[in-house]
Amino acid sequence: MAASMMRCCLRAVSVQCPSPISTRIGKHSAAVPAFANLLISNRSYASTKQSSKKKAKAKKKTAAPEGIHKKKCYKPDLPSGPTDDVYLTWCYQKPIYEAEAAVDMLKKFQELDFSSPRQFVYANITLDMSMDKKKPVEPFTATLLLPHRFLDGNHKVMVFTENPDEAVIAKDHGAAFVGGYELVKPVADGEIQADFYVSVPATLSKLNSLRSILKDKHPKSKNGSVSYDIPKMLSFFSVCHEYKVEDENLIKSWFARLDMPNDQIVANLDALIKDICKYRPLSYGPFVKRLVIRSATSEGLPLKFERFLPAGALKGKEEEKAEEEAEESDQEGEMQESQ
Repeated sequence: MAASMMRCCLRAVSVQCPSPISTRIGKHSAAVPAFANLLISNRSYASTKQSSKKKAKAKKKTAAPEGIHKKKCYKPDLPSGPTDDVYLTWCYQKPIYEAEAAVDMLKKFQELDFSSPRQFVYANITLDMSMDKKKPVEPFTATLLLPHRFLDGNHKVMVFTENPDEAVIAKDHGAAFVGGYELVKPVADGEIQADFYVSVPATLSKLNSLRSILKDKHPKSKNGSVSYDIPKMLSFFSVCHEYKVEDENLIKSWFARLDMPNDQIVANLDALIKDICKYRPLSYGPFVKRLVIRSATSEGLPLKFERFLPAGALKGKEEEKAEEEAEESDQEGEMQESQ
């Protein structure tokens, strides 16, 4: 009854004062209270849209300089090691091990995991590819002979030569495939595959179509895969160790088996790092930034790698530290004089 009486009163008022509300009253059913109609907005004008330029200006006005709001958070250095038997690992610095101690830990991990003792040992080596104002070192692929072999069997090596006498020498020294231009199409089609490809200089010009297919494995004089000394090439590439730079500055490479003696594992790691350091001048400081070793089933253990670097690699770093300390002392002296 109250709702019907309210509508009658509003109709009477609408006759005296017509408004947009009256046109909407009749559209609603009796089940809905009449006062609900008054809550519905019936705006007869459109809101003006703010232009993007005005928004940008407003943001510029409200935006404060970056340096004002950013606060430098002081992070104290974590303690080097715990003093108790029970402690939170994140409260202390992650330990960095000597190579021999890390190898012993990997062997203990293997015994606790009951995993294979002949699993491979891997090294993750992070490099500093920068060269001051010059272009950074480009990612590269390299090969070397490790002092202690850890792989079973030899690599398959293909020899490109069209000389019958050289072909006989290559077969006698263990070449997997020997031939000339006739091998180009099978290699391009993927019918014949080898681990390494070597060539004599006379046949190299006929292999240009394989550059985009073989890529880093294409014969080059820089890595010793182009020569007339076929026995020497075969003796090297059949047992060599290959590694390459991935993700711009990271080398992931196996270099030993876990069941080898500790001194042999460390010797292989030493040879690998020294070979890597050849690809950047020593005057720019240490090429290696971080070294982590692990087995196939264990966590990574950071190592102290300074002992593996070439003799002149640390000189540049020491000179830089001396220069920085001299500059800081000069600045402190000037500040004291001015005060």
